[in-house]
Amino acid sequence: MATRGADEPARDELVDAVLGSSRALVAVAARSLANLAEDVTLAQYRFLIELASRGPQRLADLATALEVDRSTATRMCDRLVRKRLVARRRAREDRRTVRVSLTGAGAELVAEVSRRRRGEIATIVGRMAAADRDPVVRALRAFADAAGEVPEQDWSLGWDLD
Repeated sequence: MATRGADEPARDELVDAVLGSSRALVAVAARSLANLAEDVTLAQYRFLIELASRGPQRLADLATALEVDRSTATRMCDRLVRKRLVARRRAREDRRTVRVSLTGAGAELVAEVSRRRRGEIATIVGRMAAADRDPVVRALRAFADAAGEVPEQDWSLGWDLD
């Protein structure tokens, strides 16, 4: 029988804590979209966030970033084009290359959902003890860095998210 390392219970506790936080954040994300974009799924919203955070991209690059098949990314893109939230444009330098970008309506949707999400998260954080906040900030930043996430303030500059 293999023995568990001394750090495994702590790692399991951390994983459980992250999973609990993840469930809470998914619920916040779902509520942020509710009644605003009833026909935009969380997966489609993730597509929009990728464009908001990294700018116009080739569909193949979006599929890679979202870790989905190209056909799945194409179907998502088709639906978002029909909803007028994204646009496809041929690149000037290479007419064979098509880049996908947010439309004005897509950028407005992302900004409004971000405002709603920030507001709800601010309410949740307000219920936390002040002494717990700094360690949570450090832990969540380390987690986002390890996951390769682009900090929101880096891609939302110019938007009024408050």
